[in-house]
Amino acid sequence: MKRAEKEATWSYPREGKRVGIFSDTIEETHGDVTREVRRVMRVTERTIDKHGNRLLVPEIKVEGWWTSLGEIACADEKIIALYCDHATSEQFHSEFKTDLDIERLPSGKFATNDLVMACAVLAYNILRWIGLEGLLRDDAPVRHKAKRRRLKTVIQELMYVAARVVASGRKLSLKFSKTCPAFPSFAAVYGRLAPG
Repeated sequence: MKRAEKEATWSYPREGKRVGIFSDTIEETHGDVTREVRRVMRVTERTIDKHGNRLLVPEIKVEGWWTSLGEIACADEKIIALYCDHATSEQFHSEFKTDLDIERLPSGKFATNDLVMACAVLAYNILRWIGLEGLLRDDAPVRHKAKRRRLKTVIQELMYVAARVVASGRKLSLKFSKTCPAFPSFAAVYGRLAPG
């Protein structure tokens, strides 16, 4: 805490809470290799809890992050924000593998796996767009609020919709049931893809 008092930049988000952020550079040696790494520290001191109750003894929380990014490349606050958002990145990665069923690549040949990955990325981006356009509407079939939908939800709610293909007047069309809950979302996505 003494070091934080001297070196940290302090902010006061609310009464009874202050947050100090500072960093230092440390040299690490592994065998013959010596390299510099940066340690970003965040110290949070609370004298009043979130309910407005005063604490007899201040509550102090110390968090630290190790990084190879230099101070010029990224400020301390940016480093903390990047590390705090890593779970979102892992969620997208998990979604890509499990929902598109490419946990294992099909071939021992690099070129074949490269083609499969390129097709999977295309499918992933199309399904994400469909999810944003179709399932975030007020009349979407999914009932709870969300900022985005998993690919599995997009596939289940809009790709697996039952419809009949009807040929009439040299044209093909889809016929949905009158009570299809996904039709407004499906129509909205189709309207964006094929206006007119």
